[in-house]
Amino acid sequence: MSIFPVPLSGTDNTLMWAEEAGIEEAARAQLRNVAALPWTRGVRVMPDVHYGLGATVGSVIAMSQAVAPAAVGVDIGCGMTAVRTNLRPDQLPEDLAGLRHQIERAVPVGFSMHNGEARTIARHPDLKARYQTVMGEFQQLYARDLTASARTGRAEAKAGGQVGTLGGGNHFIELCSGDDGRVWVTLHSGSRGTGNQLAQVHMGIAQGLAHNQNLADRDLAVFIAGSPQMEHYLHDLWWAQAYALLNRDVMLAAICDELSRAIDGIAFEDPIRCHHNYVAVETHDGEELIVTRKGAIRAGAGDMGVVPGSMGTGSYIVTGLGNETSYQSASHGAGRRMSRRAAKRTFTADDLAVQTAGIECRKDTGVIDEIPAAYKDIDDVIAAQTDLVSVVARLQTLLCVKG
Repeated sequence: MSIFPVPLSGTDNTLMWAEEAGIEEAARAQLRNVAALPWTRGVRVMPDVHYGLGATVGSVIAMSQAVAPAAVGVDIGCGMTAVRTNLRPDQLPEDLAGLRHQIERAVPVGFSMHNGEARTIARHPDLKARYQTVMGEFQQLYARDLTASARTGRAEAKAGGQVGTLGGGNHFIELCSGDDGRVWVTLHSGSRGTGNQLAQVHMGIAQGLAHNQNLADRDLAVFIAGSPQMEHYLHDLWWAQAYALLNRDVMLAAICDELSRAIDGIAFEDPIRCHHNYVAVETHDGEELIVTRKGAIRAGAGDMGVVPGSMGTGSYIVTGLGNETSYQSASHGAGRRMSRRAAKRTFTADDLAVQTAGIECRKDTGVIDEIPAAYKDIDDVIAAQTDLVSVVARLQTLLCVKG
């Protein structure tokens, strides 16, 4: 039986699915700061918790009549998609390197983007319609810095060209072998540079408001319900969440198209989709609250979710148990145990090659900050939340695409 949840010392509204001693002091301070805000009804801390901008990654924050942009994060709508195929692992091509390069040609990674609309969109009428709807709303965004530059067409063109692109950092595309005997496709990405710009602009606006001038951490600035600033932020946020989901769906279509060209007879089941940096209006304990999940997924009863590990360590497919104690939430992944800078100082490309042995992926200095040892153990993270989710399948990585 799980020993969790446990309270965070110094608070009366914060429960954790993590041991306090295992959380870095800076992250504990962030949790106490957000718990002390007058609008905060409760904070729920996931086992993958670690330090972030303003608010920790791996936290669920329920507020009354307010929202803190930092409690969502700058990659608005970031999340996971997973699709099970009809293939067994032994039916994959022997040349996984060739397959990886084929996927990388179809899906720009890192700072790369499409020159205009992704070709995949034209092949899928449903994606074409969604793309036209999302991009047609671009000029209605309230973030002033972004819309000002959009008059020149540069920002809008960039947003359009980044639909169907992976980005860098912890974003990835993987082919995995499931303990159900099937090959799975998993995908992790968000709202790219556009979502980041929107978040940064609104965080700056919040920090300038009078009610945020005496906060313990200026990055925890909030918008108040009924204010035009909150209305504008939520408008832009809903757009960014839709943009992030479209981005993943376009990438998924491109990946599936490439796999169909490479492997005769491959078929795909319906995708499992989940945001893990987002806002939702929910009712808990009879009160309507604004719930932000930053590095956490919704885990309502029967909700399917994807909880990834680090580079090459695989993922878990889970189903939510609807535990109200956690605001029906669960962790979003393994969570970092050391910063990117520390990982680059600590490890070498040889270390990366050892830790990703047997996996078709990049093994160069450009992705050392994503080395598995820089992250928490995904098996431990899952073991700490057996009252939040039930495991459907354990996936082991065969191929990993990184930016």
